[in-house]
Amino acid sequence: MNRTTDNNVPLSEQNRDVLLSESDINNILVNGAQISLTKLRKAKSTDAQLCYYAEIGVYLEVSLSRGAGITESTMGTLQEIHRIATHEYMDNRKLLSKVE
Repeated sequence: MNRTTDNNVPLSEQNRDVLLSESDINNILVNGAQISLTKLRKAKSTDAQLCYYAEIGVYLEVSLSRGAGITESTMGTLQEIHRIATHEYMDNRKLLSKVE
C-alpha cells in the first residue's frame, strides 16, 4: 500500500513534512505583527493593549534570529510596526492617566 497515493489513510498517519520557505516565514512575521497592531488599536482594556504590544515585541525579537531566513526588509518593517505600536500604547496610557 502506497501511503502517498492512498486517500483512505487518516491524516494523522500520513507523512506531512511541511517545509516553509524563507518568504513564508517573513510573511508570517510581518502579517502577525500587523494583526497584533490592529488588535492593539481596537483593544478596550490596558491589559489587552499590553498583551498585543508584547506580541509585536516577540515578532520583532524573532526577526533578530540569524540563520532563520529573516530578511533585512522584514526586520525593518517589524521595527517600524514596533515603533508605531510603542507610540500608540504610550499615547493611550497618557490619555488614561489624565482621565484618572
